[in-house]
Amino acid sequence: MHPILFQIGAVTIYTYGVLVAAGVLFGLWYARRQAPRVRLNPNRVWNLGIYMVFGALIVSKLWLLASDWSYYAANPGDIFSIATLQSAGTFYGGLAGAMLTLVFYTYFERIPMLSVLDTFAASAPLAHAIGRLGCFAAGCCYGRPTSLPWGVTFTSDAAAQLSGTPLHMPLHPTQLYEAGAEFLNFLFLVWLGARQRFTGQMLGTYFILYGVERGVIEFFRGDPGRTLMLHGTISLMQVASLGLIIAGGFLWWRGLRRIGLIASASPVRAVAGQ
Repeated sequence: MHPILFQIGAVTIYTYGVLVAAGVLFGLWYARRQAPRVRLNPNRVWNLGIYMVFGALIVSKLWLLASDWSYYAANPGDIFSIATLQSAGTFYGGLAGAMLTLVFYTYFERIPMLSVLDTFAASAPLAHAIGRLGCFAAGCCYGRPTSLPWGVTFTSDAAAQLSGTPLHMPLHPTQLYEAGAEFLNFLFLVWLGARQRFTGQMLGTYFILYGVERGVIEFFRGDPGRTLMLHGTISLMQVASLGLIIAGGFLWWRGLRRIGLIASASPVRAVAGQ
């Protein structure tokens, strides 16, 4: 791990921030390249992506505060602390903020929302995979203790101070689990994009893939602030993951149903034309 990339005087450049920014830029670049495939203006897709970044940052921080409100209510000064401001917040908070921004933008700009979401579907796991490498470098989002041979042992005092990373004990490398899974999701969605059959297919697939992935990885996470439920059996993130899977399944059902209706209506039109 390497939480601090370099320092210039009093300015500290963190590896996490650099990799997250790189992930966002690569994600936006790929979305812009995909825009013509669904007949969207690449420049408008790029602009929307920038707005979504700001929306994601704001809501992810609010979600972070809400998920551990008992602590922040007792320590209100920490809400504006350096650690909180430097934190990227929560992924699902960021996803919610980005989605809200997208809904408003597409409504006022009169752009088909599902087509836009399909465009960003493969970009999201690409950006997320790179960002999770930043998590590994910083030591945040760490896993539970493990005796498995691939367990990782963190030793950086800076990581312990910034992220509360447990030191000198083998932990599940949950950051690498998620980075690897997200990169595979990206490759699969790139393959699927060339074979897309209905609007919403890319988004629905991403929802299902990420919902399953995150729901499983949560069992190996050991970092606090994830809002555990049912006596610590599941986390709020797993409930949200289930919601994503259901939403993705609905988009697939909706798309396949429409394809079926079109296919069944075609012979009728053909006979009427005769």
